[in-house]
Amino acid sequence: MGQQKLIYSLVARGTVVLADYTEFKGNFSTIASQCLQKLSASNNRFTYTCDDHTFNYLVENGFTYCVVAVESAGRQLPIAFLERVKDDFTKKYGGGKASTAGPNSLKKEFGPKLKEQMQYCVDHPEEINQIAKVKAQVSEVKGVMMQNIEKVLDRGEKIELLVDKTDNLKSQAQDFRKQGTKMKRKMWVENMKIKLVVFGIVTLLALLVALSVCPKFQC
Repeated sequence: MGQQKLIYSLVARGTVVLADYTEFKGNFSTIASQCLQKLSASNNRFTYTCDDHTFNYLVENGFTYCVVAVESAGRQLPIAFLERVKDDFTKKYGGGKASTAGPNSLKKEFGPKLKEQMQYCVDHPEEINQIAKVKAQVSEVKGVMMQNIEKVLDRGEKIELLVDKTDNLKSQAQDFRKQGTKMKRKMWVENMKIKLVVFGIVTLLALLVALSVCPKFQC
C-alpha cells in the first residue's frame, strides 16, 4: 500500500459509530470517538490536531464522517476523502437503515468501502487535488474550525496519539517484494545482454581465427 497517509476512518450517526476501518493499531479510534461527543450537530467541517496527526470531521444531515490523517497529508486529501465517503454513504443508505442502525452494524457492509476510498485517495493525489480546487472555485467554502485536540476534550494532560505501524509492515513487505521482482527482472535482462555480447565476441574471435588459419575458408 506504500506510505499510508490516511490512518483511520469512521461514519457515525450522532455519537454512534456505524462503521469504521483501519490497518493500524492505536488509540486513535478512542480519541476520534471522544471528539464525536464535542462536535456541533450543525453541518460543518472540523479539524483537530494531535501529535503530527489531524482528526478531520464532516458533519452533514445528522451523520458524521471522520478520517485521521498524518499532518503531512495536508487538508485537501482528508476533506476530499470525506466528501467521497459521504456521497457513497448517502447513495447506499440515504433514507434507509442508517437512521436506525446500531453501533458498528454497518461495518461489514461499509468498512470495505472506507478501505477502498482511503486507498483511492492516497493513490490518486493529483486527481484529488484537482477536484478539490474545482470545488473551491464553484462553491462557497464551508467554515473550517481547527483546534488543538486537548482543548476540545478539556483534558489537562497531554494526549499522546499511539499509532502502531507494525500492522502496516505487511503492505510494506508486499511493496518490497514487488520491487524485488522488478529488480530480478532487470538483472535478468542485463545478464542476458552480457551473455549475448560475450557470445558475439566469442563468435567473432572464432571467425577471425578460422579466417587466419583458412583464408577465405580454402584449407
